[in-house]
Amino acid sequence: QVQLVESGGGLVQAGGSLRLSCAASGRTFSSRGMGWFRQAPGKEREFVAGITWSGGSTYYVDSVKGRFTISRDNAKNTVYLQMNSLKPEDTAVYYCAAAGSNWYGLGVREYAYWGQGTQVTVSS
Repeated sequence: QVQLVESGGGLVQAGGSLRLSCAASGRTFSSRGMGWFRQAPGKEREFVAGITWSGGSTYYVDSVKGRFTISRDNAKNTVYLQMNSLKPEDTAVYYCAAAGSNWYGLGVREYAYWGQGTQVTVSS
C-alpha cells in the first residue's frame, strides 16, 4: 500500500514557476516508477512526466519538454515536479501516481496508487 500526498500548487502568472511535491508513505515507494498527470476541466487526465524507480530515466509529454523536470528522492520518499515558464494551458489539477512496476507508464491504467491532486492555475 502506498499513500500519496501532493503539495505546492497555487496561482502563478504566466512565465512563472512552481515546484510540486508528492510525499509517499509505504515501504515500496523506492521500487516503483512514479508519474505526474494533470486534468483540466472537461478534459481527460493526461500523462505529464514519469521517472523510473532509481531516477535513472525520465520521460515527458511534448508540451512540457524543456519546461518541466521530474525528480525523486528515495531517502525522503518524495517525488517532485519543477515547472518553469508556465503557460495558461498548464492550468489543471496535478496528480502524482505510483506505478505497478519499477518503470513509469504513459497511461492511467499503469498506475496503482494516486494522490488527491493539487490545483495549479496560471493566469495570463
